Amino acid sequence: MDHMDVNPMGLDGFEFCEFTSPDPDRMAAQLEQFGFVVASRHPTRDVVRYKQGCINLLLNREATGHAADFRRDHGPSASAMAFRVQDAKAAYDNAIAAGAKPAPAGAALDGIPALEGIGGSILYLVDRHGAAGSLYDDWDQVPGAAEAEAENNVGLDLLDHLTHNVRRGQMRTWAEFYGRIFGFEEQKYFDIKGKATGLFSQAMIAPDKAIRIPLNESQDDKSQIEEFIKDYNGEGIQHLALTTPDIFETVEKLRARGVKLQDTIETYYELVDKRVPNHGHDLERLRKNRILIDGNVGEEGLLLQIFTENMFGPIFFEIIQRKGNEGFGNGNFQALYESIELDQIRRGVVTVDA
Repeated sequence: MDHMDVNPMGLDGFEFCEFTSPDPDRMAAQLEQFGFVVASRHPTRDVVRYKQGCINLLLNREATGHAADFRRDHGPSASAMAFRVQDAKAAYDNAIAAGAKPAPAGAALDGIPALEGIGGSILYLVDRHGAAGSLYDDWDQVPGAAEAEAENNVGLDLLDHLTHNVRRGQMRTWAEFYGRIFGFEEQKYFDIKGKATGLFSQAMIAPDKAIRIPLNESQDDKSQIEEFIKDYNGEGIQHLALTTPDIFETVEKLRARGVKLQDTIETYYELVDKRVPNHGHDLERLRKNRILIDGNVGEEGLLLQIFTENMFGPIFFEIIQRKGNEGFGNGNFQALYESIELDQIRRGVVTVDA
């Protein structure tokens, strides 16, 4: 089987994720607080590219069009994402032939081939990357952006994965969509239960092993997935995971800047040495920063991660450092779920039977 059969679209990682908000200045300030800087501006549209490492996040402030409609419907939201492909037109034609829907007429930026994505967002197919130059070559470059980035960055480097929260009964639909159109495979399946609520999660991974999309579906009408769908007014991107080569340094910088990170139940740290023997990390520094650790020192490798509190509406970010572990933190998934559920219980969204 040749390479193109394995990876029919020539996928090669995420190109960008696009955000929009009724309060774009606040969103811009949050991105800068998170270590991003403005690298370039679209020459004719009110779209700004924020950059850190190899991560591109667009802020779309256009007064009319898809992003404007999207923020009207969803508030602060992720209105689009982009996959890198080998040949955008061929990938688009193949996707439509396989049953994908085109993005609404006139909705896409610069006529880039685009499909309808999760919750009515746009899924772009971009072939200007690497040797072909960059999508942003024609944009207005911001003078001094590289120096500003060096000064402002917190060490984030790659968009590792992003999740979709879907309505009950739709997990299979979206797993099938990514499988049929792009050749994604099912990587891990989770059945997570808290005290009163639960979720199913199906992690999808692309043939390039660089695009990962876990799909989350509620098991009931009260879980944090259902709460997201209610708050967001629909299905959508729930969190983005960004990699760092040194999670301690990144998290300490973010904390110093006032970024709010998820807390973890204290008992989590009492069990770390037993759950992940010989992990070799400073337990006190893990505990102080509320960083989660998963995996094992042997074959599987380790993974360290932490999640922010909600930043853009109900969307949050994950900071992740992979040390040979390509999973999603099975043990941490449960711990995270329980900590969010505790917050739901405190807020009275979820009640636990005595």
